[in-house]
Amino acid sequence: MVGRKILDDKHGGKKHLYALNVQYARSEFLKRDDQVLAIRLQQEERLNARKKAAVDIDRARAQAGQDGEPYAEPDPDLDEDVPMDDIAGDNFGSKTIVIHVGSQNLRLGLATDALPKTVPMVIAKKAQRSEADDSEPRPKRIKLDDHAPSEEWFGDEFAKEYIAMAQDFKVSRRANKRRVLPNSRELVTKWNSTTPPETIPEHSDPLRIDWTELPANEKAAPDYIVGAAALRIPERSRPRYHLYWPVRHGWLNEKDYAGRNMLERDFFLILEDSIKHELGLTHRREWSQYSCVFVIPDLYEKVMVGMVLQEFLRDFGFQRVCFIQESLAATFGAGFGIACIVDIGAQKTSISCVEDGMIMEESRINMKYGGYDVTETFVKMMLFDRFHYADFNLMRRHDFLLAEELKGGFTTMSDENISVQMYDFHLRAHGQNTRKYTFKIYDEGVLAPMGYFRPAIFDHSDKLSGRHHLIPRSTDLYNGHPNDPLSKAQMAVISYVNQAIPSAVTAPSAQPVRPLATPVAPTPTKNRPLGIPSHLNGDNDPTPRSSPAASPPPDDGGTPHPTGDDLNGDEIGELKGAQPDTEIIDRTVPVMPLEQAILTSIHHASGMDERKRRDLLGSIMLIGGASKTPYLGQYLEMKLRAALPQYPKEILVAPPPRELDPAVLVWKGGSVFGKLRMTNDSWISPLEYDRLGSRILHYKCIWHW
Repeated sequence: MVGRKILDDKHGGKKHLYALNVQYARSEFLKRDDQVLAIRLQQEERLNARKKAAVDIDRARAQAGQDGEPYAEPDPDLDEDVPMDDIAGDNFGSKTIVIHVGSQNLRLGLATDALPKTVPMVIAKKAQRSEADDSEPRPKRIKLDDHAPSEEWFGDEFAKEYIAMAQDFKVSRRANKRRVLPNSRELVTKWNSTTPPETIPEHSDPLRIDWTELPANEKAAPDYIVGAAALRIPERSRPRYHLYWPVRHGWLNEKDYAGRNMLERDFFLILEDSIKHELGLTHRREWSQYSCVFVIPDLYEKVMVGMVLQEFLRDFGFQRVCFIQESLAATFGAGFGIACIVDIGAQKTSISCVEDGMIMEESRINMKYGGYDVTETFVKMMLFDRFHYADFNLMRRHDFLLAEELKGGFTTMSDENISVQMYDFHLRAHGQNTRKYTFKIYDEGVLAPMGYFRPAIFDHSDKLSGRHHLIPRSTDLYNGHPNDPLSKAQMAVISYVNQAIPSAVTAPSAQPVRPLATPVAPTPTKNRPLGIPSHLNGDNDPTPRSSPAASPPPDDGGTPHPTGDDLNGDEIGELKGAQPDTEIIDRTVPVMPLEQAILTSIHHASGMDERKRRDLLGSIMLIGGASKTPYLGQYLEMKLRAALPQYPKEILVAPPPRELDPAVLVWKGGSVFGKLRMTNDSWISPLEYDRLGSRILHYKCIWHW
């Protein structure tokens, strides 16, 4: 039935505007669950499982009758997610691969494995020059010549921040009744600048490095080498190799690649090679029998997730794939129902509050610093204090491994035994005699990891280099707005950086932007709850959520950028009904002192719920490889209690329970998730992806996509 809408015009006549099809208005298209492919397939799968269970029961009952034995009727509940075995006794975990990709390490294994295999997330490829030849030395030297003193190598900003940190540390030691010598720094610099290394012949070194051996025939050398073997390739090898890290700071590394295809190819080459050699699945035809659980960040990029899904189902040929967020996986691994997860990795730190198997969306924070920043800063501090090995360069492979060794041996957050002490280390480079350096350090081992609480000491200059240069962001199909998830807590971090850390904000782009919305000035908050600082209070901040619609990435040149200039207001993070300034977000490295970031996350998770706030403050779990710094948890707890003195007993920072390794806890949680029954609704099959593409994620993700 078709009706026509008729209106009276101003002259009293009748005017037909448009035809209205009443059948369309009354349509029930996609209004029932049985019309949605993903839900319909789940229902069919459950029905088939029940039919199979009923047939098996009938067969068992008949067999028992023939044997003259009593038969005990089972009562299987196929709708309940129970780990390990289904009614037929199949162990799903033995056919499930769990993958967790980090900026520095890849962890993968079968869901039934006790611990994952750890593989450096690096690939070496044949090239004319090595990465050390093509890049400037790290740490970056602003002034480096024969006449410039070491105090000027890294610029005035680093020198002022380092000296200020040292002075504050000295004051705190005196307040704690620690002995402080007035000339400690002079003793360190004098010894380090005047003590040359001792040369040890390579055959006399019992701990010499086993370098990766290459064939004598250069043409027979492999085109690429993955993982730990790549880090052990000599710098001057023949043929020469160049190291690439496809993931940097939790993002795909667009800075060091010339094309998107090469970047994606290297990323999946590392995964493919690791599956073949670490898990023993050397033939791809076996992979169709395996499922895959892929762990993604809490604040993920939709283009990245869609790319992984397509590659795993189309190229790798997995039977099915599902995704789980890092903080949620951490609670699975620890067995916690509610927790504030603080995950400090190599190059990023993520904080999220989790309750009852769901991440509180507005609490998610992703900051771009981690253990590598501590490594680099520790080297800078030693060089500042006239470290005799002045040629330290983290872009060289043996120096990078040495720096990681020094950080693991000498960094701590305890000031109990801090004094001028003498240590030694051995520098081992391929084709050179081993050099034994004797050096002294004072407080560098404490001040370097203290950068978590004073991130201005870290170098943020190139963390945004190449961002969205090769891979465009996901945008909403209908309004063109950026479509990746963004939380109120993350916006508070970005606003903090624009006010407090100018070095983490890059210059504005010369490319004109098209305004999409006009922000309204933030209004002051009358009541600030529970002693939360003003820059952490943003209850009325309506940060836009992700659109449920599918968002295929458009051409990068056509990505619109909304504008706005209110991020520097008195109350940070309160945007009244406006789209965030995407240009400012893209120009800002999200960093914040660790204790403030945790309070920001908990504040946005709990709101005005005092009980929930206390529960979260009492269940802060510190995980990640960089969290292994000695006494970091105790120091963080002390900083939190100083920030919130009204909670003297509630605040608790603890490592994972049952002595679980904090570096692999997220992977462990993914393995627990992978051992749930096949009725887990988050699995994506090739059939579903062929029909719906990446839109299937809207129906399958266990969080708001």
